[in-house]
Amino acid sequence: MIRIDNLHKQFGKLKVLDGVTFQVESGGVVAVLGPNGSGKTTILKTILGMVLPDKGEAFFQSNSILKQWDYRKEIGYLPQIARFPENLTVQELIDMVKNIRSVEASEEQLIQRFGLKGFLDKKLSNLSGGTRQKVNIVLAFMFDSPLQILDEPTAGLDPVSLIRLKELIREQKEKGKTLLITTHIMSLVEELSDEIIFLLEGKIYFQGTVSQLLEQTHQVNLEHAIAKILENHA
Repeated sequence: MIRIDNLHKQFGKLKVLDGVTFQVESGGVVAVLGPNGSGKTTILKTILGMVLPDKGEAFFQSNSILKQWDYRKEIGYLPQIARFPENLTVQELIDMVKNIRSVEASEEQLIQRFGLKGFLDKKLSNLSGGTRQKVNIVLAFMFDSPLQILDEPTAGLDPVSLIRLKELIREQKEKGKTLLITTHIMSLVEELSDEIIFLLEGKIYFQGTVSQLLEQTHQVNLEHAIAKILENHA
């Protein structure tokens, strides 16, 4: 489904991606991990066409995405920090995004699941961070997209909403969807991911399953495995 080939990206003097190459097949949950500044969000934004690489190429469904845009209709995106017009109500925002995408949407069940019925007429400026995140989840999942890109999706969520998000991710996986997730919550990765891609200093340090990384690092859980990698490269 996704192929990244020799991707390089530099912002000023900061080299963010240094020859990143990997492939993700259709179906399943892939966690893109790494310390802050390792290039996780830059990779996701490159796939979305929001960042143009200095060198290399990105492919979606076997087609190059550089200078293309139509493929984005097949992607659901939950950004790490979403910025929307503060004067809009939740319902107005949902309607606006539906009009922009111009593809069939199913938001009612998601609104019910995340308890947003009573917030539809509230302006975004009056919402808490957690409620905004639940709105972002609705926007990301209300389209029947084969690929979901979730950048720190758990930010600000209460325990009940986190459980519901996990359930939603599992349901999408069972439907054969592909989900790319960045997160600092290692228990979420261990619970849901089929594969992990670990970035370090703009390069891929590891790609494989959680159990393979545990075996490679001789650790008992993912949190300790990641800590071991970072200690060795300090």
